[in-house]
Amino acid sequence: MTKDVAPPAERERVDGQLLRIAFILVLGTFMATLDATIVSVGIDRLTDEFDASVADIQWVSTAYLLAVVAAVPASGWLADRFGGRRTWLAAVGVFLAGSVLCALAWSATSLIVFRVVQGLGGGLLPATGQALLARIAGRDRTGRVISVVAVVPLLSPVFGPLVGGSLLGVASWQWLFLVNLPIGAAAALLARRYVPDVPPSTRRTAFDLRGAALLSPGLAVLVYGLTEVAHGRDLPAVLGVTAGVAMLVGFAVHGLRTRGTPLVDPRLFTRPPFGAAALALLVLGASVFGTTFLLPLYFQTGRGLTAWEAGLLLAPQGLGAAAGSVLVNRTIDKVAPRTLVVTGIALILAGTVPFTQLGHEPPDALVIAALAVRGTGMAMIGAPVMNIVYSRIEPEHLPRASGALNLLNTVGGSVGTAVLAVVLQNRLAARGPHIASAFADTFWWVLGFCLLAAAGATRLPGTRTVRR
Repeated sequence: MTKDVAPPAERERVDGQLLRIAFILVLGTFMATLDATIVSVGIDRLTDEFDASVADIQWVSTAYLLAVVAAVPASGWLADRFGGRRTWLAAVGVFLAGSVLCALAWSATSLIVFRVVQGLGGGLLPATGQALLARIAGRDRTGRVISVVAVVPLLSPVFGPLVGGSLLGVASWQWLFLVNLPIGAAAALLARRYVPDVPPSTRRTAFDLRGAALLSPGLAVLVYGLTEVAHGRDLPAVLGVTAGVAMLVGFAVHGLRTRGTPLVDPRLFTRPPFGAAALALLVLGASVFGTTFLLPLYFQTGRGLTAWEAGLLLAPQGLGAAAGSVLVNRTIDKVAPRTLVVTGIALILAGTVPFTQLGHEPPDALVIAALAVRGTGMAMIGAPVMNIVYSRIEPEHLPRASGALNLLNTVGGSVGTAVLAVVLQNRLAARGPHIASAFADTFWWVLGFCLLAAAGATRLPGTRTVRR
């Protein structure tokens, strides 16, 4: 049986050290996930700076997202081949280099290209960091540590608009990217000193070139196609969605037939509880990030708030997520995963219902309370789901499992957001001047996503996770 990095006798006395390692690795995840949203509030400024159309400058966000989707599947192989810490540090370096290049961009096209570089580094950071942390923690402490780490992607989309709005109020647009430099530099220096160098896998597997050529581009093309649907461009939309689906089907067939090690093994999703966990994370990503897309847009277009005011109104969701993280940290080793996840989904459902009534202008107090409830529920899902998988898999398989889980969350967020954008566009056309009612209609789809996640969650283990 594979041994944990920390011997059993030392586990209790290294808790402080483990939390320090977790904090360092969280800095990388925070930097990457924050940047995915911080730039969104600067779209108007970038449109003016580069004299570009809104349709063109939107690719600043879309290019980053597609690069993240492309990078995540390769994280497992890179960590296996070069080691977790080395891969993580290289990802930080690529992300920072991309940030500097973005700040030096001289045109919309150059900025979009540099955002791809930044996204490739950002896509590797969460998956590699989580796998490295789980490997260092060992199975008996993974749950409590992951419950702290998992809240970061939930907080970043909430605070991104606040940070972006604050920066643009006092500095030039370049600081949307330069703000990453001190965070990344601190994370890299601390990691070199305090994060153990977990050796790479002893198994030398060839990189799955065919799988990489099908999976990452297939996901990127699918998201592109859905984005084009939202923009009303029929031919690129049909071609993108059709080609993306065909490439993903081809990847699944390749993964089932190959005798080597596929980039992401499709068979994983047929093994309980991985399949149920995968469905929960996929739909959770669609619900969480889809709502993070819808609400700021509603607050600014439907209620006339500034980016700063919209971000401030979203803050209770982040506070709820922090409270939920504390709750999960105290109960994750005592309560069955299914209980935590189903409770979290129920809270998200309850917190989403008021937004289906936006046409009746619910009071701010109800909106704030609903966001706090949603945030608490969101924090109760990711950590238990990841803990189930991480605690039941051999340490040498953690990088690939982590890559698969992060891929699902990313795909759920990107595809779910694109789908909701299409729905919103259609409802706005149907509702005419009644903007709030169009958003209310779209939130019924968010409720549908939550119900799908609940269906997957009922198949999670109903007993407390057993440590081996």
